[in-house]
Amino acid sequence: MAEALLRHRMEQLGVVATVYSAGLLYDDAPPSAGAVEVLERRGVDLSAHRSRIMRPDEVATADLVLAMARMHLREAVVMVPRRFGHIFTLKELVRRAEQVGPRVEESFEDWLARVGFGRRTVEFLGESPEDDIADPIGQSVATYDRTAAELDDLVARLCALVWSRAAREVRHA
Repeated sequence: MAEALLRHRMEQLGVVATVYSAGLLYDDAPPSAGAVEVLERRGVDLSAHRSRIMRPDEVATADLVLAMARMHLREAVVMVPRRFGHIFTLKELVRRAEQVGPRVEESFEDWLARVGFGRRTVEFLGESPEDDIADPIGQSVATYDRTAAELDDLVARLCALVWSRAAREVRHA
């Protein structure tokens, strides 16, 4: 759901980027019915999505890796330790970015370094509701809807922080 919501928001802003998701367990599995249903209500089509397993080469070359939970962040860092500065949980990145402020006249790389300044891998041991998004798999549609609402809010806040200039340009077009 996060991939589809982020792609949708970036397309609305006119931001050109490659967005895809990868996980730890399933390869080529269809999305759950609950995810398809709640995103359809938000105007986002998830029906063609297929899961992918996270691969080291993708972690190594991604400008940004957004994890839904600390567990995913740890796995990505174990795969490619040198990329720690480009791997965040979505909640962590939004929280830290709101503290340091939006990217204005700096490269994405420089902004990301500013946002991540002072982070240490040891901070991501264990689980934390501060960083982890609850997985709705196997639960009610209402649970999927709550997760989609949380993801949609986080994605909107992230996009406003990273691409605020693009957002202003789209509004003035």
